[in-house]
Amino acid sequence: MAIVFARLAVPLLIPRFPLVILVVLVIDAVDQTVLATFTDIDTSEAGAYQSVDKALDVYYLSIAYLAALRNWTSDAAFRITQFLFYYRLLGVMLFELSDSRWLLVVFPNTFEYFFIAYELIRLRYQPSRFSARFWLLLAAGIWVFVKIPQEYWIHVAKLDFTDAVRNHVALAVVLGLVALVVAFLLYRVLYPRRPAPDWSWRYVADPLPAPLVDAHARFARRLESGRFLTGEALEQVTLLGLMCVIFTSVVPRIDAAFLQVIVGVAAIVFANAAISLAAARHGGFGLETATARYAALLATNLGLVYLANALLGDRREFHLRYGLFFAFLIATVIWLYDAFKPVYDLRFADSELHVRSPRDFVRRVRERVA
Repeated sequence: MAIVFARLAVPLLIPRFPLVILVVLVIDAVDQTVLATFTDIDTSEAGAYQSVDKALDVYYLSIAYLAALRNWTSDAAFRITQFLFYYRLLGVMLFELSDSRWLLVVFPNTFEYFFIAYELIRLRYQPSRFSARFWLLLAAGIWVFVKIPQEYWIHVAKLDFTDAVRNHVALAVVLGLVALVVAFLLYRVLYPRRPAPDWSWRYVADPLPAPLVDAHARFARRLESGRFLTGEALEQVTLLGLMCVIFTSVVPRIDAAFLQVIVGVAAIVFANAAISLAAARHGGFGLETATARYAALLATNLGLVYLANALLGDRREFHLRYGLFFAFLIATVIWLYDAFKPVYDLRFADSELHVRSPRDFVRRVRERVA
């Protein structure tokens, strides 16, 4: 229970302290070993914890994506990470529906390492000083030279690194030499040519643009005007739809078809939008009422999850712990998205890459083609 709580709670620190994602990775790496050593929980590939582990992986990656929405100052880098995130989610969903492991190689988790690379650079440098070409080449390098081999090793070849090194001494020697060469090149070639740092070490997320009150007020006006339904709601349905399809595939004792999940998620998103709309009309959409709005979202979503289970599910039995998990997931994602999207809009209001709605996207594509 403590491990699951840590994997739910620690990722919530990522928006404020982005490199906490490294702590999450460590917890993810050792949790199964700890459980296998000190408990009777089945952590084998066919064990029940594997399903929980996959669901929690998607959860913390989603928090990291929302943190990028809040914090990143390079719109080009954000657009790249946005694509990498949804591309990975799509691949995981297809894998869970088909059980074809090669899909995890075609849809590698480049997003996670790209997020870490961005935040490591941001420790000393202003990310917006780097061009879109730099971020694209960085993502491509991680994709081709790091993630594809890693995904193949883990998911297709199903090899364990420790066992491989133990059984093949020559492999350990080669890997050690490669590590030394890379370290030498970094120290003697790249390090002396690094640009002058923009600031001292920054482990906390950059200050948010001001005034946030105006940003949330504009977001509330968009919500009231109905323009929310063409942009933000579509992304929320996409994000939560992919996540919930994955979760219903990996969590035991939940039976739901793809279309059932999407319909249920869409209904829940628009019901949550109605709550936010009511808050906006009564002047309660700002930061000062965020806690109360989250409590309302959580309570409402628990009821909606129960209703969706009764109307769309194949079973009448309602598992409270799974219902609470889905309610927590949906409320947290929507709450964070509604809090962070106005920050992104304010920061990149004048960016050429910033798109406010699908209609705006089509207009910009036509302008560039012309």
